[in-house]
Amino acid sequence: MAENMCGTSVACGASVACGANVACGECHRKRTPRSEAELRQLKNRLNRMIGQMNGIGKMLDENRYCGDILIQIAAIEKALQAFGYIVLKDHMETCVVEEIQSGNTAIVDEALELVKKLK
Repeated sequence: MAENMCGTSVACGASVACGANVACGECHRKRTPRSEAELRQLKNRLNRMIGQMNGIGKMLDENRYCGDILIQIAAIEKALQAFGYIVLKDHMETCVVEEIQSGNTAIVDEALELVKKLK
């Protein structure tokens, strides 16, 4: 078993949670580290979404009106989409640019596939 950067053990060549197909011991790492401010902003957004998800759980326990729950689901979906676009923007501005500068133009195809997945 290999371990991906998220700490999840994966079998050789297994597809990991991020959707990447990794070989034994391989794992993508971001070359340009996120700033403390960027990391804090992303984690804050993520924690808000987790709070909203927990709120839906409470709404279910309280047998709340379906429409209210659906509104919360829509809010989480929009927040997650915005979160994804922030990460994609960072990816394009750092990882993709660095890979192209180092001669790896195949990164463009990967970036296009990632954009498709965010639709």
